[in-house]
Amino acid sequence: MQETLQLITQCIQQKEQIHHTVVNAGKIVALQKDLELRQSVNEADLINADGQAVIWASNVLGKPLKERVAGIDLFTNLLALAKEKKYKVYLLGAKQEVLNELIKTIKNTYGSEIIAGQHHGYFSTEEEAELVENISKSGANMLFVAMSSPKKEIFLHKHKKALKAVNFIMGVGGSFDVISGKTKRAPLWMQDSGLEWFYRFIQEPRRMWKRYLIGNTKFISLVLKEKLESKDEAN
Repeated sequence: MQETLQLITQCIQQKEQIHHTVVNAGKIVALQKDLELRQSVNEADLINADGQAVIWASNVLGKPLKERVAGIDLFTNLLALAKEKKYKVYLLGAKQEVLNELIKTIKNTYGSEIIAGQHHGYFSTEEEAELVENISKSGANMLFVAMSSPKKEIFLHKHKKALKAVNFIMGVGGSFDVISGKTKRAPLWMQDSGLEWFYRFIQEPRRMWKRYLIGNTKFISLVLKEKLESKDEAN
């Protein structure tokens, strides 16, 4: 986390751009078939592991990662950084009522001066170009996009060059819902134990069962396959 924050601060100070993304078990499974998603992840400038399953896999495969960097934790750290450094943020995504509650929370916690602009996540393809132009001209140092995967990854990859005036661009998934109070995040002990996915499953079983139960099984099989192939190559 600290290395990530230092790198982002550096890029803002030097007026460069970093396209950030995260990977978790579900996304790694999805990008096996979704080539557009795979390209958006592979061509990002900075990738963090958001999910204990990815940390587990890195250890199994003999390439251990230092720690999990959850997207929502990075998001809140960057809001604090914006307050400290007087950076500006643009918030894109979620329903307008959720966005309104999020902005209230951010203003109360970090101050209204950090907000460069905002827009809900329900816009048409025809509206995209104008929206991207408005974001680019907003004076934002950081853009946070709260959409589902792979929509957010593809949006950022597609408009990366047009958003070059924004130093840091990042997809934050359901973070707006959590910070606004619409949904609850798992207790810290479940986060640390790698059970945050199960907490979300309990909250929305109909929507999440396929993503987690089937997706996690596929992820484990991918890791084991990679492990076996690595052994064969070593032999």
